[in-house]
Amino acid sequence: MGLLDGKVAIVTGAGGGLGEAYAKLFAREGASVLVNDLGGARDGTGADRSAAQKVVDAIEAEGGRAAANGDDVSTVEGGENILAAALDAFGRVDILVCNTGILRDRSFANTSEDDWDAVIKVHLKGTYCTALPVWKWMKENGGGTMVLTSSTSGLYGNFGQTNYGAAKAGIYGMVRVMSIEGRKYNIRVMGLAPGAYTRMTADLPGRQGREPDPLSLPENVAPGVLYMVSDLAAEHSGKILGVSARGVREIKMVETEGFSPGRPYTAQDVAAAADKVFFAEPENVHRLKALAPA
Repeated sequence: MGLLDGKVAIVTGAGGGLGEAYAKLFAREGASVLVNDLGGARDGTGADRSAAQKVVDAIEAEGGRAAANGDDVSTVEGGENILAAALDAFGRVDILVCNTGILRDRSFANTSEDDWDAVIKVHLKGTYCTALPVWKWMKENGGGTMVLTSSTSGLYGNFGQTNYGAAKAGIYGMVRVMSIEGRKYNIRVMGLAPGAYTRMTADLPGRQGREPDPLSLPENVAPGVLYMVSDLAAEHSGKILGVSARGVREIKMVETEGFSPGRPYTAQDVAAAADKVFFAEPENVHRLKALAPA
């Protein structure tokens, strides 16, 4: 018995990298998988459906069930076609993993409008276009599970990725709202911030010309995502998991005690209460410990 026996999963961007690893593991765990991939380059240009078909062929060679789809996630029509392809092939949908992504990294001052629009369209709009028809189907058919892919670049920030970070932060917002709205329909939504060595990340500073850490390969991220889409995570809707060579951990937005004067206040009052308004910086924590009496 596999964790996903009898279930149907859609995985977008599954022609390689992380999506391919998810699709193959889901199939090994008993799911029928719609493998979606436009087959474009890392910057979003071009298309080649053979990327998805190769993954399907590999799944079928292992005795699994899969079907290929090459629709564009960033259009409403593409999202509807992806759902239709899954229903035509397998009759239902239980799981959606929105994984498709592109990169057009630039420092903010050097980001063109085209760079901005392309990345927002694929990541943020693509998540909307893919999730919406599946959401509507799940709403009318007993529910399901969605994993939407955010990133630490959007949750924490990363130099040179304003467009990517903005899109990924937007997906975090989608997870939080959709998990609330999904409660009454038995639709569970979680967010994923993965870290892996793929064609998207292979030439990042510190990785060029180096053999990848085996723990950073997509195959070692996939078990965390399998957990998220399985019934093992049934009580964790709305949560964000970071899954990488570091392991699996929850990422949360938290707030400080804050400054609550209960009266009209001034900017100077806020400055005086900075220790309550802001989290202590690690350097300050270390300095305070050094100054503390023995």
